[in-house]
Formats: sequence, structure tokens, C-alpha cells
Amino acid sequence: MLKVGLTGGIGAGKSEVSRLLAGYGAVVVDADRIAREVVEPGTPGLEAVVAAFGESVLGADGALDRPKLGSIVFADPQKLRILNGIVHPLVGARSAELEAAAVAAGPDAIVVHDVPLLAENGLAPLYDLVVVVDAAPDTQLARLTALRGMAEEEARARMAAQATREQRLAVATLVIDNDGPLEALEPQVRKVWEELTARAAAVPGSGAGA
Repeated sequence: MLKVGLTGGIGAGKSEVSRLLAGYGAVVVDADRIAREVVEPGTPGLEAVVAAFGESVLGADGALDRPKLGSIVFADPQKLRILNGIVHPLVGARSAELEAAAVAAGPDAIVVHDVPLLAENGLAPLYDLVVVVDAAPDTQLARLTALRGMAEEEARARMAAQATREQRLAVATLVIDNDGPLEALEPQVRKVWEELTARAAAVPGSGAGA
């Protein structure tokens, strides 16, 4: 098994890269998706969030009002640390379960952990290699305001809460440049996939290398 960390700043296009890699055959463990699952109604995660931030972060249906919670934690680093302290251990446990299932499926698996805060949390050593989806801050800002409809102030706050571009690149094994148009992305991702499959084949005990 080859264990890959995939990361990138908000608006860099990491989700599209993750989707393409899954299409090629990667087993994608999506930390963002898991983070939503562990705070669904009825979960201990949601109970802990409500205990920390109050019932005002719940919608009328009893589900977490993510925009409301986001507006609270991204404006206050201490509150963001509290939220991360609740959610990250739950995400880690669920990610480990999914990775174990992938390993059971076969020794040649390429498991891609889609982790937005990989650089921020010093997680690079957990992976065989790290793929960073890179875009200039101006590009990120333009995408967040134009494509996601964020106010510029909110977009800048989200970006400021993450690692810098330089910090992400410092932990990169492979870099995908997504500063250009979408059609320029797929050929780069395909090339990265070829590199990953070659590395997976060279892992001792893999079916291809045996």
C-alpha cells in the first residue's frame, strides 16, 4: 500500500484533484467529508460541539449550521483550536478505519488522504509522500468570491486561518500547479497518478513488485 497525503489551500482546487485521482483508482479518504459525518445529528461529535459553542450553532432541523459555526471559529483562533480539538481525533479514528479497509482490499492500494490542514498540523511524516495542489493567493481569493460566493473579508479570513503557500510547498513531495484553467489540471493529475502507481509497485510486498 502507498499512503499519500493530499493537501492545498482553500480554493486551490484540491477537491477536483481528489475526484480525478479517485477516478483513476485511488482509495480516497476525504477528511472534509468525514468531518461532516462525525458531527451529524445524534453523534457524540455534535454533542461536544454544542457543549463548547452553544445551541446557536444548530439549525432549525437540529443539524449543525456550518456557516454559523464557521463565522465564529474563523474569527477567533482560540475557538478554532477548540473546534479542531473536538473534530480532529474523531476524523483520525474514522480515517484509520477506512485505511484499514483499503489495505484489506489488496496490497497494491494507493490510499490518498485528502487533508486540508496537513501542513498546519504537521502531518506530513504520516504519509509516504505528500501531494500539494498549489495556487497563488490571488487565484484562491478570486475563486472563493466568484465561484463560492464568499464575501472578500470572509474569504481572506479562511485563507489566513490556513498555512501559507510557502509552508505547504515546504512539505510537498509532488506539486500540482492549479493556477491556470481547469483544462490544464487533468494532464498534471494523470502524470502524478502515473508516478504514484510506479511508487506503489515498488513498495515491498506489493502484488506488482512481488
